[in-house]
Amino acid sequence: MEIKKAPKADLERKKSMFLQIGIIVTLIAVLVAFEWRTYERPEYDLGTLDMDFIEEEEIPITRPEEPPPPEPEPSTDIMIVDDDVEIDDDFVVDVEALVDTEVREFVPVVTTQEEEVDEDVIFQIVEDQPEFPGGEEALRRYLRDNIRYPVVAREAGIQGTVFVTFVVEIDGSVSNVEVLRGIGGGCDEEAVRVVRAMPAWQPGRQRDRPVRVQYRMPITFRLN
Repeated sequence: MEIKKAPKADLERKKSMFLQIGIIVTLIAVLVAFEWRTYERPEYDLGTLDMDFIEEEEIPITRPEEPPPPEPEPSTDIMIVDDDVEIDDDFVVDVEALVDTEVREFVPVVTTQEEEVDEDVIFQIVEDQPEFPGGEEALRRYLRDNIRYPVVAREAGIQGTVFVTFVVEIDGSVSNVEVLRGIGGGCDEEAVRVVRAMPAWQPGRQRDRPVRVQYRMPITFRLN
């Protein structure tokens, strides 16, 4: 038996039409997909909260000053003193004797004991400083006439001031000669030699007694 289709049920004739409709629908869907715009939505996090922390200011605790204790009130107690005091009636002032009595001149007591001065002590400052015989001018003349400029210092062109310290003893002699600051070249040794060869000084005095005195003296070496 041969199976026949009705002409209305035959879909082969409408195949091309359905194909075109499908292509058109697909193109429209693609265009719509490309033209579709989406916007980013802001995300809100309700679990976070921004807060500015402000440091808590420490307020010092002020306590009211306690008032000073009140001054004690003066005592109003009255002390009763017995007036039964015996008075010596034998105290008599002899006016005539006071007038006629010779008054002796008051003589202050003067201690003759002198303060002992240790002779071994070396003084830095005294009432009367030691002095070269003849004074400062004689000291300059002595140094000028007795200093011999060392050959090494002269050839090397060394010049300057040598500071020397020494002790003027009680008898005026010179001891403990040392160089405080030198310039070298034999000038230090020459300054010590000249100081040791000095004549006796007039010693320093403290309370009218000769004492040992530390003395400092600059000696200048200068090339002409």
